[in-house]
Amino acid sequence: MRRLRFYSLLVLLTLVFTACQRNPLKVDTSNVDSEVEVVRFGEALQNLEGKDTLTTIAELSNQYPEFFNLFTYRIIRVGGMGDEYFEDYMKTFLADTMINEVKSVVDDEFKDFAKLEKQLKKAFKYYAFHFPEKELPTIYTYISGFNQSVVTAENIVGISLDKYLGRECRFYKELNTTPRYKAMNMYRERILPDVAYAWAITEFEDENSATNLLGQMVQKGKMMYMVDAMLPNVKDTVKIGYTDAQLKWCKMNEASMWTYLIENKMLYSSKRMDIVRYINDAPNTSGFPMESPGRTGVWLGWQIVRLYMKKHPEITLQELMKNKDYQQILNDSGYTPE
Repeated sequence: MRRLRFYSLLVLLTLVFTACQRNPLKVDTSNVDSEVEVVRFGEALQNLEGKDTLTTIAELSNQYPEFFNLFTYRIIRVGGMGDEYFEDYMKTFLADTMINEVKSVVDDEFKDFAKLEKQLKKAFKYYAFHFPEKELPTIYTYISGFNQSVVTAENIVGISLDKYLGRECRFYKELNTTPRYKAMNMYRERILPDVAYAWAITEFEDENSATNLLGQMVQKGKMMYMVDAMLPNVKDTVKIGYTDAQLKWCKMNEASMWTYLIENKMLYSSKRMDIVRYINDAPNTSGFPMESPGRTGVWLGWQIVRLYMKKHPEITLQELMKNKDYQQILNDSGYTPE
């Protein structure tokens, strides 16, 4: 009998501990009917029969009218169908030796594309769970010639697969425009966080409401919490693009960073360079030790928002994203790292 009672107590304690550790963002999406569409636009373009004729390219334009002009104008920057030299520019892009070499590497790196497609669909299942009234975007993948990693527009997400070929990809080493710290995040696992963060910014960021460093930190922290919500099973290092050592540094120096910002009256600074120093991507954070990562202000804002949501489980993700009172979020989080 004593053994039975002891075993029952052990089970109860295990259940309580598990409940305390459970991630509230790991919700059941099995009843979510909405599903994002993933279009392999690059495959369609590169493998187009007669792709050297304007007529054939026009057919692709008619097939994907919402995305085609975004791709030609904004991503590969060759203009539009009505422009005088558009056909010549498109032919040059499609026949380019490096573009075709890159296509071969992309085909090899993403030969199991179905896995990535499944992951993208799952991420937006989580999004649809929290925002059932919102329309899901269509996701397009392609080769961009090493232009922007992720682009967004109304109901559109575009992914340049050639920006995720691995940290040691020879193309990144050969390109003078790719600093090493950026290449460190150009691997396939970073696609999901980049897409989630870009979509969060597109849907919820309000630059006019964040006029000082604190506002920027908490606002970006909210975007990172959206990444948490869409990717609850992904590691923090991958979500924010830090190495294990960089994340460890942030955790060990969290209190010191926060104290530095307060003592140097940085939190309420509206100076652009003060904000850029802590928010923008960089090899490290200016003013902090060399081993610090960039974007430490974003990381701190993320911790503030996480603590706020942990202390207020009654607040929904929708309510969080609507809240632009960044001071109130900080106050109600009780954030005081030690």
